[in-house]
Amino acid sequence: MKFATKAIHAGQEPDPTTGAVMTPIYQTSTYWQKSPGDNKGYEYSRGTNPTRKALEDCLAALENARYGLAFSSGMGATDAVLKLLKPGDEVITGNDLYGGSYRIFTKVYEKYGIKFHFLDLSKPENILPAINDKTRLIWIETPTNPTMRIIDIEGVARISKQHSLLLAVDNTFASPYLQNPMDQGADIVMHSVTKYIGGHSDVVMGALVVNDDQLYKDLWFIYNACGATPGPQDAFLVLRGIKTLHLRMKAHCENGEKVARFLKNHPKIDKIYWPGFEDHPNHDIAKRQMRGFGGMVSITLKDADLKETFRIASSFRVFTLAESLGGVESLINHPTTMTHGSIPKEEREKVGITDNLLRLSVGVEDIDDLLEDLEQALK
Repeated sequence: MKFATKAIHAGQEPDPTTGAVMTPIYQTSTYWQKSPGDNKGYEYSRGTNPTRKALEDCLAALENARYGLAFSSGMGATDAVLKLLKPGDEVITGNDLYGGSYRIFTKVYEKYGIKFHFLDLSKPENILPAINDKTRLIWIETPTNPTMRIIDIEGVARISKQHSLLLAVDNTFASPYLQNPMDQGADIVMHSVTKYIGGHSDVVMGALVVNDDQLYKDLWFIYNACGATPGPQDAFLVLRGIKTLHLRMKAHCENGEKVARFLKNHPKIDKIYWPGFEDHPNHDIAKRQMRGFGGMVSITLKDADLKETFRIASSFRVFTLAESLGGVESLINHPTTMTHGSIPKEEREKVGITDNLLRLSVGVEDIDDLLEDLEQALK
């Protein structure tokens, strides 16, 4: 099936009891057993739930993978991957990273004896000097949050396979509509389902997809044993959101490009980060591994201190100043005090996350209203 058909149908069959076309919300914690261990495939909803299973199968299909696992948040999904490691293991990751990922790496897992190398991954070969006999995992985002750096998934995957390392890709910014890391050699794909996949800013959820049988079993054990699994109502809402993912992403991409081009030469803008520009670093890689450039745009304001940046960020009427991204509504975010506040200032600034940087999640409103809002806020 093509993407749009999978988004609407994958993992979802008419309910065998009633014929309901929409997957029922199985709002139950436990399940009847004919005798001990003799059940219909479901025992306890922390580990298995039919509504969640339909969502997991749909997510796997969208990423061209065999297995999906849904978690109560993107950080819950990230946490499960890190629990595959043991003290003394090492992880290679990017130096331009979502603040929540940086926080769990440094504030939670470093104290358990896991070492993280934060590198410039703009070239895959930059990974090589950090690999040693303790390296177990490479964790990348592409595009990165918030400076939209593009990492060559195929190039990193070649290195990970040569050294028998796991490669996990955070595909949140692209969504499976624009990019499928499994097809390019990733072992694990992670999503903050909260964002584009859910798409309506009403659910917090994460997901992992994998192909390898043993990796799935290992992650499912962690998923069930540690319990960071979502309830059926949230799974239902995400299934509903996925049905329009292809339509929403087209609109996000169209509006994102128009906003980026409007801001490109605006007198109040110093730098703009959007991978669709030919002068964006690794644009050629983005063009090869993505099917579009998305609706995320970051900007730095010319000659703006923190006070002026706050004034502008608070002046929008259509864009909403808020954390998160990927909903149908346009959002604006100040990374240094919001999503990336957990990263030390000196580390943020090394990769361009400065006090005058704003991140825009361009929604699907009428483009004229968005451009007018940008014009008035940037006066």
